Amino acid sequence: MVRTYECLVADTTRVMNRIKALFRSRGIACAGHDVYRQDRREQWLEKLDERGVRARAESLYQQLAVLKELRHVARQRMLTESRQHKAYKLLMEVPKLGQVRVAQVIATVDTPHRFRTKRQFWAYLGLAVVMRTSAEYRMIGQAVQKIKRAPATRGLNTNHNHRLKGVFKAAATSACASEPFKQQYEALLAQGIDPTLARLTVARKLAAITLAIWKRGESFDAERMMKQAA
Repeated sequence: MVRTYECLVADTTRVMNRIKALFRSRGIACAGHDVYRQDRREQWLEKLDERGVRARAESLYQQLAVLKELRHVARQRMLTESRQHKAYKLLMEVPKLGQVRVAQVIATVDTPHRFRTKRQFWAYLGLAVVMRTSAEYRMIGQAVQKIKRAPATRGLNTNHNHRLKGVFKAAATSACASEPFKQQYEALLAQGIDPTLARLTVARKLAAITLAIWKRGESFDAERMMKQAA
């Protein structure tokens, strides 16, 4: 059900992009969402002089209407199913996850006991920092000696679940603008940390909190959970 909903969201986005591309290719400004409104479609169609182009735009609008209806039905089915899961109410308490993201987490993770620690969960989400080093040895005379060299950061791990990485990155972006994470995010920025890395820290904390309350079956406690996830 989650996959069906995601496919319909992607199809809807694709058609919306094609509609805007059609108008922009003819020098017609179409910023915002007004071009998609059903009550304004005739006004937008009147701006297209060529019959073939107008027919194509009408076809795209019809596709958009059908896809929006299908997406709405798929979303309701997905949410109805996810609400039957015993973890639904617990995960809904995590800030900025929301119904759709909770459904995506439940459908993908299935059980939190797959992950012994939060670090394993971070790696599954693509939020684990990869540390590597090279040139650890050098020749001194006729002997090979190992050099004490600190590992260098090589970014985040690439072998991960792309759906859940998107879920927690989006949730972290929203969480940085409100409590209980806003204060922590601003403190990181005040320390001179890059905003991207600060959001990554918030995403990792959200993931750790999600795993902790799901495993323990406990309600979300902002103060206590923030300390445990640190």
